[in-house]
Order: sequence, then structure tokens, then C-alpha cells
Amino acid sequence: MRRLLTALAAVAVAAGTVTGVGAASAQAAPPRLTNLAHLNLLGATVRPPAQAGHTTYRIAEEPAMGVLWTYAEPAGSGWKRLGGGAYDPATNTYGQGAFNADDVARAAVVYLRDWQQTRSLTSRSRAFQLLRGLAFLQTASGPHAGEVVLWMQPDGTLNPSADPVELPDPSDSGDSYWLARTIWALGEGYAAFRQSDPTFAAFLRQRTELAVTALDRDVLTDYGRYQVVDGKQVPRWLIADGGDASAEALLGLSAYVRAGGSARARTAMDRLAEGVAALQGGDATHWPFGAVLPWGLSRADWHAWGAQMPAGLSAAAGATRVGDVRGSATVPAVSDTAGFTPWLLTTEGPDNGLLPTPVERAQIAYGADARVQSLLAAARLTGRTGLRDEAGLAAGWFFGANRSGARTYDPATGVTFDGVEADGRVNRNSGAESTIHGLLTMLALDADPRARALARTGTTYQRTGSSVVQAEDGATSGGAAAVTPASLWTGESSFGGTGYVDVPDGGSVSFAVPAADRGQRLVLPVVELRDGSSAVTTFRAGGRVLGTVRSGAVGPDGASAGPGALLPMTLSKRLPAGATTVTATTRSSGGDVARLDALWVQPSVSALVQSGDGDAAALVRNGLARRTTQQVTLPGSGAVHATLQDDRGRTRQRVVLHAGRGGAVTVPVLPGGFTIARR
Repeated sequence: MRRLLTALAAVAVAAGTVTGVGAASAQAAPPRLTNLAHLNLLGATVRPPAQAGHTTYRIAEEPAMGVLWTYAEPAGSGWKRLGGGAYDPATNTYGQGAFNADDVARAAVVYLRDWQQTRSLTSRSRAFQLLRGLAFLQTASGPHAGEVVLWMQPDGTLNPSADPVELPDPSDSGDSYWLARTIWALGEGYAAFRQSDPTFAAFLRQRTELAVTALDRDVLTDYGRYQVVDGKQVPRWLIADGGDASAEALLGLSAYVRAGGSARARTAMDRLAEGVAALQGGDATHWPFGAVLPWGLSRADWHAWGAQMPAGLSAAAGATRVGDVRGSATVPAVSDTAGFTPWLLTTEGPDNGLLPTPVERAQIAYGADARVQSLLAAARLTGRTGLRDEAGLAAGWFFGANRSGARTYDPATGVTFDGVEADGRVNRNSGAESTIHGLLTMLALDADPRARALARTGTTYQRTGSSVVQAEDGATSGGAAAVTPASLWTGESSFGGTGYVDVPDGGSVSFAVPAADRGQRLVLPVVELRDGSSAVTTFRAGGRVLGTVRSGAVGPDGASAGPGALLPMTLSKRLPAGATTVTATTRSSGGDVARLDALWVQPSVSALVQSGDGDAAALVRNGLARRTTQQVTLPGSGAVHATLQDDRGRTRQRVVLHAGRGGAVTVPVLPGGFTIARR
């Protein structure tokens, strides 16, 4: 709490709202977290040879342009910069390339935002050169004009067909993540340079319009058309079939539109936002818990990396004055940030893959930053301070609130490590993507002292996580049998553990589940649903029926890449705190089996506690439809201030709580809402 008050006082001084405070107090504002040194180290310049269809701003006058090395690994006391794919020293080429459009685009965004925040002429210059380099990667003419080549070799030669293969191949032959990120950078670039360099801004406008042409041609020509994925209609007009890629394009389109971009760009933004918004689903107790899913071709797959869907929707909503468009984007953005994200932060954190259970538990800066950006964007749109506070706690990942307990960002060097493994090991490489997204979070925190203060509580942490019991670890009977498939990946999701259990008519599986200290728990069997299956599985704890799951509760596969749908199915009754066994029994006809992957057991009320440097904060999330309380331990001394938010992130109550012996605090939580308590 002390740091939070100090930070808020510093803001008041800067704004001129505090009187009687001397210059010494004004100088007490904390130093900036943003340090561009490592990103600068990854930067390079290149003079590409002439290549058909590729040029950039003032290429004749300034043949050298900015690029960015893709990877960096420790080498003695410094860093070795690397490209992607196998390196051939004889030709000085990589299987993929040294530089790529994704990172060049996002690094340009970092420098643009730093320039806007600090007025740094160095950052302005670096942004200018990277945008020139990005424009060279964009194909300027021909049938695929507006699309983007992903890779460039050290000498500036483009490599449109990489090894290993990227899709689309060639990389400028269709819509792609790198098209989306190019739109992001060009849109923010136009907005930033519009006043200070109108000539360069005019060039960026032309290239943004060229990218919109590609978007119209390759994606939005399908506007209004849907495809079936496991019985559900999903939009066909998403970049790379993704809410994630489309959301990053929305960040650029919204900046461009706000700065006076064209009517066709506004239409593209509105239509893309409509498609992303359609991927939202579930609620506090049903998968995906209010989240906007990142991949349109899977109802089971959520990943933290690139999951800026709420940020993109919030940006689009903020760029339009049309009520229905604004509302249709705002609702899913809030559902994700006020509903799903508190669940995520208190139970798992920004895992690389809920597929649908936490299969890929490594965490990276790209995923952590996506949560921070989405929360802050939704907070700016709605004015809901609870989302800002939540963003601060999410940013604690960079300061130790992760499985390693170690800081993944170093303000002294600007290094962001490449991630934290499921077992807590830190990947101490520091490539472009991690560096970029670490800095995007730091820029956001430097602009928001309230969130910054909460982020710095993250040197230690505690979570009341969920538990997953694999079906193959259970006791089987009646012909039920564990199966180890050749691949755990189904084409759209992934089995956990070593596989699954097929349960025929009359068969059963008994799951051993951990007991809970208090409170009933939500039970979600993860079942591969198949259209037309007659299998019905009943789940019991002792003599109590928790609910049933129909394996046929899904529609046709349609465009899905795998057979059936591997989905968590919420049981109607909750598991008592003391129960330690759940038994699943199947009835079916015609030889149908129930395919059980796992039993996902989640606390009805979950909590995240972060502490460090004398400050502490907790996020408590309520999955119940009634008001409740949860006891947490907040280290330190002093009063505990709690802010109660409802299920839409609206602040409904502020209270001061009494801390008992050892820092124990009983925190009230509204139905379906979350509370942030801090010292």
C-alpha cells in the first residue's frame, strides 16, 4: 500500500494537484521501468538488394533501413544475436531468416509508444527506420499486393518460403499473422507521424490502405458468411481464422481510424471486430468462462500468447461512435477481462495452452503482456478502475508472480527472459518477441502508476489453483480401458497426461480427487463429444449424483480440424469439500463409448496473493451466484483496503478490513465478481 500511495502522490505532483510540496518530493517519483537497451541491441540496419515488388520510403536517398534480430542467447558477458532455422555459414543465411516482419512491426510499436510517452527523438528515429524496413517486407504490387513476406536474410534478401515451412507459403500469398501485425504498426505509425512528418505519414497511409486492400481481398470478402465448427457457427472473416491475429490488426486499424483513416478502413475495423466478438462464450461456471477464444476453428483451444482479443475489441469500440457497434465490441471485452481473466489469474496464470485443460503450462512474456494490455484497454474504454488494478496484478508476472518466483524483466538492462517452464525453470534467452512484450507492459505501467504499484508487489505469490485428474490414472472397471494415442493432439485440442479412457456401456472410472479445506468445488469432466453418440455418463461422489454428460451433445465437425470436440462439461451439482472420490459410469447403445480425458476440479472461490518490498495485494474471484467470503494471508502491517467489483468489473463497494494474527484477512466477494484487497 505504501508504494501505491507514493506513486499516486507522484502523479498528483506531476498534474499540479498537490500544493505545498517541494521540488524534493516531486523528484521522488520512481524511475521509469522501460529500458530500451536490450531492444536497441537487437536492432540492425540492412541495405536490401533490389527485389521485384518491394520498395520503401525514400529508398533511393536512404537505402539502409531498420530491422531486428529474431533471437538472442547469453554469450559470455554479452549476447549472441541469431536468426531462425538452420544457419549456413557458407552463404550466411538461415533456413528462415535473420529478421522477420512480426518482430519488426511490434518493435516499431514499442518505439512509437515510447516516443509518444517521452518525446524521445531517438525512439522516433528508430520507429521511423523500422517502419521503413517493415514497408520493404510488404509486397507493393502484383496479385498479392498488401500482403507481407515474413523473413529476410542478413543481407536483406527476402525469403518468402522458409524452412521449416510457414503457412501461407509463400508467406505473402494470403492472410497471415504478419499481415495483422503489419497493420498494427502501420496504423499506430500513421497516427504518430501525422502531425510531425506529414510526408512520411502519407506514405504510411498509402501502405495501410494497401494492407486493407489485402484484408478485404483475402479475409473480408467472406464477411457475413459462417462455417460450422463442432455444431457451432463461427465467422469465416477472421485473419488466419484467428481472433488473436484479427485483434492485433484491430489495434492498428483503430489507431488509423481515430487519426482520420478512410471509411473503408473503418468498415474493415467494424467487420473484423464483429467477427472477433463472436468468439466469446461461456460464463463463470461454463467453459470458456467468458473468454474470447483465440482460434475460430476450435471450441476447446485458448492460449495466452497473442490473446489480445479484449484489447482489440476495446480499441475498436473506442474508435467508433456508433452505439450498436461500440456495444457489441464492449460486452465481450468486459466479459473476458472481468470474468475469465480473474479466473485465469487466480487458478493458472497466463499458460501457453488451455487445450482445454492446462496442457501447455509454460508461460511467456507475450501471454503475460496480452493480459495486461487487454485489461488496461478495457479499463480505458469503460473507466472501471478494478480492471486497472487487475492489470497491475497481472503485470506482477514480470516481477516474480510466476512459477519460478524470479523476475523475468530487469529494469536495469531491459532484458525480458524468454519464459518460465511448467516446472519453474527460467529460459534465460532473451529474443525479440519477449523483449518487445516485456517493454510494452513496462510502457503501460510507466503510464499508469496505480497499476505499476500493484505490479511491483509480485516478488512472491500464492494461488489456490484448480486440480486436473487424468482419466487414465483412475481405477477402471466393466470394460473401461486406458488408451495411449499415437498423438495427444486431436487437430484442434489436446488430451492431457498419456491419453484417455474409453468407457463402454456398463463401464466406469473412479477418480481420486484431493479434499478441500472449505467450500464446494466445481467439477468439469473433459469429454470428447461425438455427434450422434448415445453414451451418457453419470458422475457421483458417494451417494450424491453430481450430474450427467451426454457424449452426443455436439453438432457436426464441419470445418473442425479434428473429429469430435474435447470440451469441459460443467456438472450441475458441486463437489463437497470433504469428498475425495468421483465415479463416472456410462450407459450407451450400439457399441458407443464415452471418451473421458480428465476431471477438472475447480474451487468455487479462488485467490491470488502477491507480496514484496513491504506491500501485498490479493485478487479473490467468486464463481458462486451469491455473495461470499474468502480468507487470505496478506503479509505486512497496516490497514487492508478492499474494492469489490461485480461480474462486469464495476466497483460496487469499498471497505477497510481488519487483519488478524499472521496477516489473515477475510475478504468479501460479490456474486460472480472479484475483489482486490491491498495493504
